[in-house]
Amino acid sequence: MRGFGFVALFNLGAMLAAGPTSACIDIAPMDLHDVSYADVVVVGRVTKYTLVLDPEARKRHQEFLAHSSGKVRELLGKANSFMTDYARLEIAVEEVLRGTAPHTLTVTWDNTAFSETMPPTSYLIALRSSGSPLPPLRGATATILPDPDPASLSVLRAPCSAPFFFESTSSDADIVRQILNSGSK
Repeated sequence: MRGFGFVALFNLGAMLAAGPTSACIDIAPMDLHDVSYADVVVVGRVTKYTLVLDPEARKRHQEFLAHSSGKVRELLGKANSFMTDYARLEIAVEEVLRGTAPHTLTVTWDNTAFSETMPPTSYLIALRSSGSPLPPLRGATATILPDPDPASLSVLRAPCSAPFFFESTSSDADIVRQILNSGSK
């Protein structure tokens, strides 16, 4: 029973502390036909990449750690990203494949593995508006958070699957172009 209590306390603490970024137990396979859920698909270069860190999650995490035992503090103390963190990207649009977009577009990218920079190359990026339907869940579970900035477009991804963010010369980008050109759903 004592072991169960520790596991329950640990799980509760992880949830209350807005635990590390992983919102998925397993990564679901990507279906490139999910591009049909995109409101806008562009090819462009990322000109600005900013991480938007959730200060409230960090505050709750520190408060939880301050009241935790050494073992829990050791396990959860190294968290440096949270599910509510996201990236804000400025994109210099080179080509619009679906929908309409200005020459410069600011979008959000949530629930991803963030890096400090983006390689300076051209990307094919599928985007959705806040409130637009998401592709279906293809994995066992998922945590779906609200759009971090409802006024901006977000990078499209099915829950717990890879995002529609490809180097523009990749084979996945070629297949997405073919799907868009065929009008296939």
